[in-house]
Amino acid sequence: MNSVFDTTKPIALGADHAGFEYKEAIKLWLTNKGFTVKDFGTHSIESVDYPDFAHPTAASVESGECAFGILFCGSANGVAITANKHQHIRAGLAWQNDVAKLIRQHNNANIVCIPARFIALALVEEIIENFMTTAFEGGRHSRRVDKIAC
Repeated sequence: MNSVFDTTKPIALGADHAGFEYKEAIKLWLTNKGFTVKDFGTHSIESVDYPDFAHPTAASVESGECAFGILFCGSANGVAITANKHQHIRAGLAWQNDVAKLIRQHNNANIVCIPARFIALALVEEIIENFMTTAFEGGRHSRRVDKIAC
């Protein structure tokens, strides 16, 4: 897989309890493909607060420590809202392959948020692969993305 992101940096992973099992599966899937990951937790299925894991994941992408991020929670809305509080983060919720492509092409998303309770793991892998391999189109989209930050 030819990622459009800097693959010399780790991929940031974070999840709440609803996304824990998918995070673990994707961590193994990515490492088996030769990628390095940085796991910001959670580390079990015990109930937790998603901001405790979304904030450090987003901070690692924002600082440049990690190339991009993947966040999981039940609906993916909570982690997307939390990650987007960071000034230089563009977290997009993706539940289909076309959406994963569009959040990269049109929004230059640097974190993909996955709704673990609503899609199968095989689709999650496809979504992440599409997110990783789709380039930002720039052009008219650059003007729009430049207007996002406050």
